[in-house]
This record gives sequence, C-alpha cells and structure tokens, in this order.
Amino acid sequence: MGRLHIFDMDGTLMHGSSASVELARELGLVAEFRELETALAGGLLDPPGYAERAWGMYGLLTDAHLTAAFEGAPWLTGIREVWADIASRGEHCAVISLSPDFFVRRLLAWGVHEVRASAFPEVPFAPDALLDPSGILLPESKVTAADELCARYGVTRRECVAYGDSMSDTALFAAVPVSVAVNGDHHVSGLATHAYAGRDLREAYALVTG
Repeated sequence: MGRLHIFDMDGTLMHGSSASVELARELGLVAEFRELETALAGGLLDPPGYAERAWGMYGLLTDAHLTAAFEGAPWLTGIREVWADIASRGEHCAVISLSPDFFVRRLLAWGVHEVRASAFPEVPFAPDALLDPSGILLPESKVTAADELCARYGVTRRECVAYGDSMSDTALFAAVPVSVAVNGDHHVSGLATHAYAGRDLREAYALVTG
C-alpha cells in the first residue's frame, strides 16, 4: 500500500516566511502582517480572527501582486523533484495549509496531487466579496483533511507522513506515525519522528525514504 505525504506550506515549504507575509511585501504592509502573525503565535488571535484582519488589508490585492508574491517567495529547493519522486513510487502528496487557497492552489502546477487551504474569495476581489469565517482552517482541520485524503486514496493514517514546522502542525503530527520537523520550532520538536534544518526538501524527504 502506498503512502500519503502531507506537507505544511508556511515555514515548511517556504523558508522563514508565509503566504501572508509575501503578499504583504507586494502591498507594502509587512510590518502590519508581522504584527498579526505575532498575535496569532501568542494566542491573541485565532486563525479565523487572523484571516478576518488579513482580509481587511487584502483589498487592493491583484493577480499581479499574487503572482509576484508566489514567485518571489523563499521556497525550499527540490520541491518539484520530491513530488515527482513520490508520484513515481505510486504514492501521493498533498499540501494542507491555513493560508488562503488562492495562493496555495498555485502549488498544483508544481506536481502536488491535492491542496487543502482556507477558503477566500478569488483574486481580484469583487466589490461585494465577503469572507466566510467558517471556511478558515484550524490546526485540527489538518487532521480532518488528512482523513478525507486517506479515504480518497485508499490509505489509513498509518500510511501517512507529515512535514511541518510549528504549532499549526502539532495535531497532525500527533495523529500520524511518521513526521518530519522541517526547520521546526519547539512546538513540534518533541513530536516529530525526524528533524531537518536546511533549505532543500530533498534532504528532509530522504529521512523517510532512506
């Protein structure tokens, strides 16, 4: 039976940054978004609260901003190669992220089989577009999404490998037998099966493939 490899994006596939911060660079709002991320990490905001505040600052976001933010982000090297190898083994891979789906879906072009992310209106936003807080993922939503993907691909949690870096990954790390902390913080260091520090996803992937 093949495995399902589940990747976080912010801080994991993207080194030291997040979709929101990269979008903020294009909008000239880095300080404001760093403040939001500090509040989220400190428990002063939950993910829906963070998303609503971010949504309020995304008003002028265009497709050009989105493209520049995605292409300029500090991605780890080897992402496409890892996903191609997973597919060549008859296994599957997914990205599950709390970030906006309009950003995360762009990873499908790199070869990941599935993405699950927080639901936002499409860019550019229509004047009457509204954000539905119920569509914003929580850390525990990663386990729900993983179970849905397991059913889709005919595997169980026992065949899952999770890759993540921070508090939003702890529920998933606790739910699956094999996990890799990629540039991980103290929230995942005691939960992860393996730990990797660096900027090449192929090296982190090698920890679970030998």
